[in-house]
Amino acid sequence: MPVPKKRHSRSRQGKRRSENFRAHLAGISKCSACGAPIMPHQACPACGSYKGRAVIKIKAKKKKGKKE
Repeated sequence: MPVPKKRHSRSRQGKRRSENFRAHLAGISKCSACGAPIMPHQACPACGSYKGRAVIKIKAKKKKGKKE
């Protein structure tokens, strides 16, 4: 079995291992109820539905009005 003649530096070792720690983007899909982009296997933050049924009650956002 071959043995390396010289030691590899930490930076060279890190460059070799960098592919193992690279972040992968999860596939973003559309909500079946409202069409908003959502992460897979999570409830929709816009309408609160998951797999076609409502699981979370979402409060309506208040509009900022002018003070008189």
